[in-house]
Amino acid sequence: MPASTTRHDPRSRPEMAADHIAAFARAAEPGARLGTKEELRARCGVSVGTFNEALRLVQARGLVSVRPGPGGGLFAAEQSPMVRLGNAVLALADAQTSVADAVRIRNALDPLLVEDALWHASPADIAEMREVLADMARAAGTPDATAFTRANWRLHKKIAAVSPSQVLRSIYTGLLEVIETHTLAVLYEEQARTLPDYLDERHRLHAAIVDAIADHDAERAKRLMREHNTVPPGGPLAPRDGG
Repeated sequence: MPASTTRHDPRSRPEMAADHIAAFARAAEPGARLGTKEELRARCGVSVGTFNEALRLVQARGLVSVRPGPGGGLFAAEQSPMVRLGNAVLALADAQTSVADAVRIRNALDPLLVEDALWHASPADIAEMREVLADMARAAGTPDATAFTRANWRLHKKIAAVSPSQVLRSIYTGLLEVIETHTLAVLYEEQARTLPDYLDERHRLHAAIVDAIADHDAERAKRLMREHNTVPPGGPLAPRDGG
């Protein structure tokens, strides 16, 4: 089925083509040849540039491998349990109704990642988090809800990257990708209705969380995470703010 976009689908053409290639790979036996690049590009119905970007995405997910030369092409990759876990989370992006669940589960994992960061974040990690906080502050002052949310997600990713748990990092970043895929299109439409006070408050809260991590203050971090995950119903970016 050719990859195509509609105004109601927030995925880009490369993302949709990547989903098609991923479906071909999942339906095949590990190591099976899927076809040449040109054959798969034609099956997806996209341009060369779009296909190359889609191929980069599925390779990053560990779903396909590319072999050059005669008899080469795209092959379904052998998948480790961790790759299968990550792909199962990313597959949620096909369902529009999954976003609320992704946010709920991500919120439940946030305290675990902050707890790991309390004990594993280096001074360099804290400095990087504060650089992102500065981006959030600038976006809040504009105000620019989309830039604020992008920075917000970067902060959460940096906190997650500190965790020594590969399983936790994999699940969390996969959930964030689901949320990001379905959120930005909404933010572009709703940005004008965002309240500057709300963005200022969310920036203050995230800055306090990073301070608690830097101070290794577990009790303060727990209290702040409870506040973080309690967004008033009908808030400017709730429930889609992801942050």
